[in-house]
Amino acid sequence: MELDVLDREILNEIQWSFPLVAEPYAVLADKFKITRDEMKKRIINLKTAGVLRQLSAIFDTRKLGYKSSLVAMAIEPDKLDYVANQINRHPGVSHNYERNHEYNLWFTLATPPGTDLKTEVDKFSKLPGILKVRLLPTIKLFKIGVKLDMVEEKKKEVAPTEEKKKVNDVKFTPNETDKEFIRQLQKDLPVIDRPFLASAQALGMTESQVFEKLRYYEEIGVMRRYAAILRHRDAGFVANGMIVWRVPENKIESVGEKLGAFPQISHCYQRPVYADWPYNVFSMVHCKSVGEAETMAKDIQKHIQVEDYRILFSSREFKKTRVEYFTESEFTIEEPITV
Repeated sequence: MELDVLDREILNEIQWSFPLVAEPYAVLADKFKITRDEMKKRIINLKTAGVLRQLSAIFDTRKLGYKSSLVAMAIEPDKLDYVANQINRHPGVSHNYERNHEYNLWFTLATPPGTDLKTEVDKFSKLPGILKVRLLPTIKLFKIGVKLDMVEEKKKEVAPTEEKKKVNDVKFTPNETDKEFIRQLQKDLPVIDRPFLASAQALGMTESQVFEKLRYYEEIGVMRRYAAILRHRDAGFVANGMIVWRVPENKIESVGEKLGAFPQISHCYQRPVYADWPYNVFSMVHCKSVGEAETMAKDIQKHIQVEDYRILFSSREFKKTRVEYFTESEFTIEEPITV
């Protein structure tokens, strides 16, 4: 699909913020001075073309009581596809990539409250061809939030210019009512005049009560935002680069905070190190080309003054989806396997 200027402007808008009102497509139509029907048609076309993956609430894994980790594996090359496909079967695996490194398989795994993350990772040990496994959970989160800038003319300077979003730190333990609310609001939003109505009715709430609860969830960090998620590659962002930095221990906090302020960086974490993996700060950039990502990394490096870094690009995407919260069943590797 060839995106026109208006498509790109709409995608930027709904990634940044989506109207939490009974008739959101009417509000968006007014903003862009088009009819409601044209707005809905454009969004349907963007979904059909694969650029727009989902419109939904984006929840914070840890606030919901889930445990999560990035996992790196060194896999024998001839077994890589097989292992990746079996790992994809786990409902807690949301992202799974081949990257250009000895550790050639990288995936994220989230497990529900009451489960043990390492136990789940150990289930994969029966698969052939796994040489090494490195569990890389988050020690400190500096930023999370993908926003792909679709409007070339409005691209932001590569500099730490963003302010950190303020969240009220309130202890949250989801009860059954919360869990059902999350099950409903994590669904892809339909493109109809009143898209929240069915979820509100299923929950025995008014639409206004749904919006009020979503805003409260956002205030306390349970929901990161309600927004559109794009498919990076379909949107033209084919260079998915994980920039890993070897930061002196006493500078991790300041460097992480500064990296998190770059609008071009979608994720930034402190993670553990190993004898064969010395990089302790991870940041993600999404670019149109490898050259653009390499130039961006150099620009970022000038700001943070960390000499030792490298970029691991994803050469293949094995899985990219959303974790569905509070819907999981127990995973066993012994179930019938198909590739």
